[in-house]
Amino acid sequence: MENYDKLADLLLPDVDKSPADYEALYPPRGLPEGARVTRIAPSPTGYLHLGVLFTAMCNKRVAATTGGVFYLRIEDTDKKREVEGGIADIVGGLTRFGVTIDEGFVEAGREEGAYGPYQQSKRGPIYRCFAKELIKQGLAYPCFCTEEELAAIREEQEAGKIRTGYHGKWARCRDMAYEEVKKRVEAGEKFVVRLRSPGSEENRVTFDDGIKGKIQLPENDEDFVILKSDGIPTYHFAHVVDDHLMRTTHVIRGDEWISSTPKHLQLFRLLGWKPPKYAHVAPIMKEENGGRRKLSKRKDPEAAVRYYIEAGYPPEAVIEYLMTVASSDFEDWRRANKTADLNAFKFNLKKMSVSGALFDLNKLRDVSKNYISLMDADRVTGEIIGWARDFDPAFYDLLAADPAYTKAIFSIDRDCPKPRKDIAKWDEAKTYAAYFFDGLYTPCFELPENLSAADAAAALTAYMPVYDPADGREAWFQKIKDICPGIGFSPEVKEYKKNPAAYKGHAGDVSTVIRIAVTGRRNTPDLCSIMQLLGKERCMARMEAAKAAWQA
Repeated sequence: MENYDKLADLLLPDVDKSPADYEALYPPRGLPEGARVTRIAPSPTGYLHLGVLFTAMCNKRVAATTGGVFYLRIEDTDKKREVEGGIADIVGGLTRFGVTIDEGFVEAGREEGAYGPYQQSKRGPIYRCFAKELIKQGLAYPCFCTEEELAAIREEQEAGKIRTGYHGKWARCRDMAYEEVKKRVEAGEKFVVRLRSPGSEENRVTFDDGIKGKIQLPENDEDFVILKSDGIPTYHFAHVVDDHLMRTTHVIRGDEWISSTPKHLQLFRLLGWKPPKYAHVAPIMKEENGGRRKLSKRKDPEAAVRYYIEAGYPPEAVIEYLMTVASSDFEDWRRANKTADLNAFKFNLKKMSVSGALFDLNKLRDVSKNYISLMDADRVTGEIIGWARDFDPAFYDLLAADPAYTKAIFSIDRDCPKPRKDIAKWDEAKTYAAYFFDGLYTPCFELPENLSAADAAAALTAYMPVYDPADGREAWFQKIKDICPGIGFSPEVKEYKKNPAAYKGHAGDVSTVIRIAVTGRRNTPDLCSIMQLLGKERCMARMEAAKAAWQA
């Protein structure tokens, strides 16, 4: 067909701008040499997935490390799968986890930047303009094949054990005469616009992947759809146009897109544009039945970013952990820079796993415990109260009733050289603090095997008369030591270890008895501070109850 200009006007008569108009509207960014422009471009078709957060974090780090720009683009051309509130969930989730957006959707309903709109459903005229340009150059054409006709082609290919797809002699509409096209368009027949691929599967496309190194794949020879029958672009076409006009330098995306890269590189070449650098991120893996599989939206609750919000993991701890997954040299850097800001870490795509890093929820807990242990009491208190307000209203009411008491609870053994690491996430705070609230406290008088109920009762009988909440830690523990000889216990652990047969236990065992009586637990933060906060009346009542249980 030679009437390419006439064909373009016939198919897309509404296009009134030229490619040059859009090139002028979206000029090169003028950033310093080496600055990288990256993006995350999710579809609002469900909750924010951990994989999207992970990939967004990597994109952000690449841009930030080089003084570049990280932007958020919403790819919402598939309106059938879009869910209400999807954009807000994506933007809110990324922001909440510290993946700050430089440009694009900086919050739901608000865009910033000179390269918008940043929502594909609002960029229709742009895609149609460049599709029309391809038609004018003889590089795209209309296809009137119905779903039934395409299915028949596929069945014929499968029967002949031929590679399926719309290519070669199977591209039935590729050489349709202009008069036939005109007749069918004027008759109102629906059509899609397909790329007229100049490729051959016998040729090879080689590109240097930023993570996986050199990759070689067959050249694309498929006449794939670039505009659907409703005028909406396909992902392949839309993202190429957007990445060029938004001046993206590095496309860092999931490795499920590797096989499509020859199509994308071909589009860039046919449109006369320099392609960005591609880097394909391996999926986050999970161990199961001795093997590994991709973290699944359907099977794994931890695949949803919402999971970490509801559980109360500090966002910074989640990102800190994901950095250990993303970069093989991050943990060494963190050990050498314990208090450094994460932004000081020089992120390098070459340090990412080629095959997929293993997601370890236990390691995330350890990272989070350590992170929380370094928080001051004010922040911990505020974070727990904020979490409880959203996810545990009854617990929130207890905490908010006396903020000073609540802060005192979470101040014990905090802001010291060796803070405790009892809490990994905020939904554990209720269990952690239960014995401070009569409505949550559950007595438990189970003793270690080395202590008898009679000896425990005797220890409380000797201790209760001398207990004074005004005592500091040293005086408090000295009184425990002082009662030890009278009940057959050693005041000193070393003395007990030298001659264990001579004693029923040592001062530490007596303090364990008191701890169990007062808190119902064998392991807690500083017991002296706990008892001071609980007050003498409650402590005495609990010790009386424990003594009675052990004497029964």
